[in-house]
Amino acid sequence: MGVRPPSNGDDDEPESVEFGIAAVDARLKDADLSFPATRDDVAAELGTARIPYDVHGNDVSLGEMLAEVDSEEFRSRQQLLNELHEPFEEYRRQNSGGVFQQMRSMLPF
Repeated sequence: MGVRPPSNGDDDEPESVEFGIAAVDARLKDADLSFPATRDDVAAELGTARIPYDVHGNDVSLGEMLAEVDSEEFRSRQQLLNELHEPFEEYRRQNSGGVFQQMRSMLPF
């Protein structure tokens, strides 16, 4: 997931803010990790990495999210991302700031 941050009124387009699976994917692209990879391989490389799970920058360790995945091995980066998707969504739902915070995150300002 990703969302554009609010504009400061200048003409430069802001960069998007990556969170959830998009943030994991960015970290995986920069990591020295090849697939297939075990859960332990991923945890050793990125387990302590803090991954934002919402647009407000709240984060969780990738290791904590990996613990929620059933698979012990991932054939590809895409398989890992697919399996992390639901744990990240569930974590976001459980740790959001309530209805007001959810509505605020949808507004462009």
